[in-house]
Amino acid sequence: MFWLSIALLVGANVAYHICQKMIPAPASPVVSVVITFAVATLASIALLPVFLPDGGIVAELRKLNWASVVLGLTIIGIEVGFLLLYRSGMQISLASIFVNALVALSLVPVGILFFKDRLLGTDLLGIGLLLAGIYLIANR
Repeated sequence: MFWLSIALLVGANVAYHICQKMIPAPASPVVSVVITFAVATLASIALLPVFLPDGGIVAELRKLNWASVVLGLTIIGIEVGFLLLYRSGMQISLASIFVNALVALSLVPVGILFFKDRLLGTDLLGIGLLLAGIYLIANR
């Protein structure tokens, strides 16, 4: 399941960034997001029979909390943010690396403070390399 998940994430992310880069510049970012989410909603509904346990949709809805609602809002920020980043001229080969490195750094204090993550010496070395990479990409 681990490698299947990785393959799905890598394939979907590559397709995501190619599609974001290919959205025509004159198109409204919000209209693009509306179409994107309409297709995602229809695809999610089609997947319900595969992922819905015997309890039904109402039982599954009762298991959710605020995080699913906020996640929907954050996804809009990601969609519009990447679209605008590409329109500003960012290269497809660097955008994901740069943004995800900054996200990873932002999650370090979150993990430590709220999820009791612990960092090892090798983790700190990796964070140092991440900072160096961000600096190099930002100052090319």
